[in-house]
Amino acid sequence: MTPPADVNHTFPDAEIDELIAFGTVESHKAGDLILAEGTMAPDCIITLSGHTDIFAATDEGPRRVGWMERGQFAGDLSILTGQRHLSRVEMGADGDILRIPHDNFQRLIAGNSHFSDVFVRVFAARREFGNSRGFAAIIVIGAAMDRSVYAMRDLLMKHGVAHRWFDPADGPVAGHLMTERGLTEAQLPLVILGAADVLVQPTPEALAAGLGLDLLPDGATADVLVVGSGPGGLAAAVYAASEGLTVIALDSLAPGGQAGTSSKIENYLGFPTGISGNELARRATVQAQKFGARLVSPVRAASIGRDGDAYCLHLVDGRKLRSRAVVVASGAQYQRLPIEGIEAYEGRGIYYGATPMEAQLCGNAEVTVVGSGNSAGQGAIYLASVAKKVYVIFRRKSLRETMSEYLVKRLEEHPNIEIIGSTDVVALHGEDRLGGLTYRCRETGAEDHCDCGFLFLFLGATPNTGWLPKEMVCDERGFVKTGTDIAPIELVKAGWALDRMPSRYETSWPRIYAIGDVRKGSVKRVASSVGEGSVVVSDIHQALAEIAATGN
Repeated sequence: MTPPADVNHTFPDAEIDELIAFGTVESHKAGDLILAEGTMAPDCIITLSGHTDIFAATDEGPRRVGWMERGQFAGDLSILTGQRHLSRVEMGADGDILRIPHDNFQRLIAGNSHFSDVFVRVFAARREFGNSRGFAAIIVIGAAMDRSVYAMRDLLMKHGVAHRWFDPADGPVAGHLMTERGLTEAQLPLVILGAADVLVQPTPEALAAGLGLDLLPDGATADVLVVGSGPGGLAAAVYAASEGLTVIALDSLAPGGQAGTSSKIENYLGFPTGISGNELARRATVQAQKFGARLVSPVRAASIGRDGDAYCLHLVDGRKLRSRAVVVASGAQYQRLPIEGIEAYEGRGIYYGATPMEAQLCGNAEVTVVGSGNSAGQGAIYLASVAKKVYVIFRRKSLRETMSEYLVKRLEEHPNIEIIGSTDVVALHGEDRLGGLTYRCRETGAEDHCDCGFLFLFLGATPNTGWLPKEMVCDERGFVKTGTDIAPIELVKAGWALDRMPSRYETSWPRIYAIGDVRKGSVKRVASSVGEGSVVVSDIHQALAEIAATGN
């Protein structure tokens, strides 16, 4: 639990005088509304005299969750990101406030290290405090095995948005909340946003819009477009924005990529006790936004084409974005098992990541993990802490061929884990959800059955490159070639017209770069992707300088 001192800060008078230059002093009476719930791009409110009260909706009804006295400020990370503000700020006693408009606040954060550190530290601590206390103004109501409920909760979790989930079958709370708002079971699943707004059977895109996660206008431009917000894309966004470039970073779901689904990363430099992939992504997201990068999701890239001396990125929803430099960090996705009808069980017993949300579903149950890489090992160890039994199935003879030794030893020593090598899952069983599976030994052909309702797949990955132009040079597996991996004849066919050869991460199209798992020859490690994302920014600077020098 976060200590109370971390969730608040009091600015001394001298610092208040500095902050006044960024906003306007207002006088208010007790009871005046200062900041409405649901506001997008909310202002920063600092109390100067009297006090301000913070109210939020909960599953138990509206409640006061805090108050701010002289020198203290209201809000959480939405003040920084511009997303939907989920609490209401009122004047608790006659007095004055300092209102810093959202645009001015972003300028303050980008230009003043001291104030940036204070605001970011306190906002992040408040969100963590709310999560640890189970407080949330967002409520999801729907069945555990409803795949749309899973998709919504997955989106909220990966964006670090605290929420409560109620399954109508588990007790009276869901029914009570629905009755209060005149809702029926025919409208499930539902998302309640604060005191008043209700989304009925929303898509992930509709939920994202309701939260303010995607407010990107059509025709937006930036110095750099980053497609994919995994570790590599986030690193590129952080370094580019910190060096003065305007950045728009996109992702089809949420920041984090495959690494964001990892329950614990223990071999990443600087974290001796490990860190979850989701927490690492959340920290990097805040860091990028602190420097002014604009992170948008869930949005999908459809295609990219030349637009004079720049590039035009077409999104699936029809919007177009323009930039002179593009970082392709769209990563790779885990493959499905080659079993007919597997799609019917996805989100209903089959999952592609092991996070606290999935662990909540399969507590004290038997689960199967398929895969022999580090992600499979980390997932199995994490799930074994809540499941009755974990079976690790893989086609190779030994885990040591592909998994780090420290993970292999933990799997071998864990009493709840059974390792089954040289084996394939060949059939799935169940009606409205996964009820069991059949697996076959590759050496003997013998088959066995397991009444396991949860299957976690960590299989080989395929690159997310379907949106790239066919002229861009890739290898036979679809991974993007960069730098010296591109043969001269391939550059000619791609229309390369510069006097120089592509730089180390540059593709066969000038000023389009590929980093991380999507790139041919990349090392499938978080640290490697982060390194590539940071290094590529120097190449971007050089390429943009070339344009400025030639006037092209």
